[in-house]
Amino acid sequence: MEGIEFRDTAAFLDEIPGAYKDIDVVMEDAKELVDIRHTLRQIVNVKGD
Repeated sequence: MEGIEFRDTAAFLDEIPGAYKDIDVVMEDAKELVDIRHTLRQIVNVKGD
């Protein structure tokens, strides 16, 4: 598992921030492949139990 981020815990975790790419970097890398028509931005993230 070298180079893979994970957490060994009994608690349930559904996300590891290091697993996600920065969307602005991804879009910049793909600028020759896509036409941006809309840009969505997260306003709030609500999680409950």
